[in-house]
Amino acid sequence: MREDDPRVAALRGGYRLPFDSRPAIRALGDDPSDGGAWDVLWEDLHHQSDVDEASYAAVILLARSAGGWPHRPWHLYALVATIEVERHAIQNPDCPAWLRDDYLAAMRVLKSLALDDLRGPVEPLVLRAALALVAAASGDHALAAMWTGFDESDIAEWNEDRLAYSARYRIKR
Repeated sequence: MREDDPRVAALRGGYRLPFDSRPAIRALGDDPSDGGAWDVLWEDLHHQSDVDEASYAAVILLARSAGGWPHRPWHLYALVATIEVERHAIQNPDCPAWLRDDYLAAMRVLKSLALDDLRGPVEPLVLRAALALVAAASGDHALAAMWTGFDESDIAEWNEDRLAYSARYRIKR
């Protein structure tokens, strides 16, 4: 898919309405932490577990852009992992044939970026989101869904319920 492909503007997002992600993704090229751009992408590419063809095109464009960013925020990995998990939900369309090869290549690129980012010091949100992306890109959608769905309190509760974590381990903060 070329970035200037006219079909991109007509693709539907999570609300099943046309959504062109290119302006928001271009804004991230200037500032990968641009909360407004991420809000637009989250809002229009994913809605209550719904994703659509614009979501898949955005993954391709994000992968092409993110390699040049000075840092990659948690939003990148969490959004893409969410899109990949929800791509397999019954109510969502599969990636169209004309995007499929580029989408799969984008997932490989993003997995590589996530693994690179995990080699150094990493913030907790980036850690969870990057792990979710690696799981999703590796085909373990159940694990990716867990990582994208659990926040810090869910993880603590799971550890207590399953492992009696606080009674068995010294907790380092």
